[in-house]
Amino acid sequence: MDMFLQPGSYIVGDARFRVRTILGSCVSITLWHPGRREGAMSHFLLASRPRHGDQPLDGRYGAEAVHLMVRALERKGIGVQECEAKIFGGGNMFPDRPHPHVVDIGRRNGEAARELLRQYGVAVRSEHLFGSGHRQVIFSMATGDVWVKQISLPPSAPTIT
Repeated sequence: MDMFLQPGSYIVGDARFRVRTILGSCVSITLWHPGRREGAMSHFLLASRPRHGDQPLDGRYGAEAVHLMVRALERKGIGVQECEAKIFGGGNMFPDRPHPHVVDIGRRNGEAARELLRQYGVAVRSEHLFGSGHRQVIFSMATGDVWVKQISLPPSAPTIT
């Protein structure tokens, strides 16, 4: 069953699912259990947010998306440390526009994904991070395979003065 994963969403499923998404500065983490052929995939926009009170967890933020996926996998009897992880995205969508006071959101997202998985004790099997432009990503929950196509941004047009 083909699914398209929208920004801010995550999915947990079995071998019937093949999940697609498109990433710019956003990041996707895939978690896959080889023995059960089940897994999860996120598409988060920002690494984290300040938490206030009893706000529900939100998949738009990496720290919360990973927590939501881990919790859903655990409900299925899958320990996250038994999973293989892969990380994708974190592209710089404006490489020709230097802003010295603006943090590269894509880089922050990718580094946050690495750190989150380290904190959960999950080994990262592969990653395709950073660079410029966007990526098309397809994740097969039957095999754990992920296909990535990166579309780099064309050089900016010359400035006429």
